[in-house]
Amino acid sequence: MTRIAFLGPRATFTEQALRSMPEAAEAELVPCTGSPAVLAAVRDGSADLGCVPIENTVEGAVPAVLDGLVADPPLVIVREAALAVRFALLARPGTALGDVRTVASHPHAIAQTRDWLAARLPDAEVLMSASTSEAAAQVARGEFDAAVSAPLAAEQHGLEVLADDIADNAGAVTRFALVSPPGPLPAPTGYDRTSLAATTQNRPGALLGLLTELAVRGIDLTRIESRPIKDRHAEYWFHLDCTGHVAEPAMGEALAALHRRCDRVRFLGSYPRATNGATAAPSTSPLPIGGADAAQFAAAQKWLDAVRAGGAA
Repeated sequence: MTRIAFLGPRATFTEQALRSMPEAAEAELVPCTGSPAVLAAVRDGSADLGCVPIENTVEGAVPAVLDGLVADPPLVIVREAALAVRFALLARPGTALGDVRTVASHPHAIAQTRDWLAARLPDAEVLMSASTSEAAAQVARGEFDAAVSAPLAAEQHGLEVLADDIADNAGAVTRFALVSPPGPLPAPTGYDRTSLAATTQNRPGALLGLLTELAVRGIDLTRIESRPIKDRHAEYWFHLDCTGHVAEPAMGEALAALHRRCDRVRFLGSYPRATNGATAAPSTSPLPIGGADAAQFAAAQKWLDAVRAGGAA
């Protein structure tokens, strides 16, 4: 049976996102404490796959996951899910809102409910926990007065909902990634995402050159973020998400060009894009620069092969 590690304990948003993926249907789901532990379980073979939150529309990317993805041995993303998160304030039975002096949750959940907490619980101390469900478990154990968590965690841990739908931004969505060791890639769907990370020399125009390799091939860059390289001063990994699949000519050629240009490139996966847990329809947006569709790449390669063989000019 396939074992899938996920950010636990039970009843986290990560588990909800994982259960929307087809890989979870017949798998054993294994909760882990913290996203680094999920990635470590996949790397050491104690899990076949791992599910972690990677990005939120309010707070941005999850730094620990970005840093973990560029560690060794390599991991790649094989699927993603998007989940509209719903936060509730949970407490032990009999607790009133006025009794709450400490509130705990995952840092991203705190960030998404900061204004609500400041307005309703201005004197409460806000503390960080490994996950939203772990915060609920800590409340059940008496370590904190309340937790910002999924309503599902109330039933899981014997708590009551003091307030529901407390997010500052009702439309917030969190993206979750399913990761595995490198292997056969998911087939192109026509609406895919390719994730990668790269480092460049610290010189004028280096980052512009990296981005140009994508732009001239008509590749849409949907996210770029820098993370410091832990053992090197003033050097960074640039994490990029792009539309397209590495099996497609434009993306494959771009990755090859980045491999030539950059100090290091880490391929982090080509996989179907998702919206609110469901694979979205193919985009019909025009390419920003002409000459970047598959037929034109094939024609150009055929011409180049003929030139190299002395049969064309």
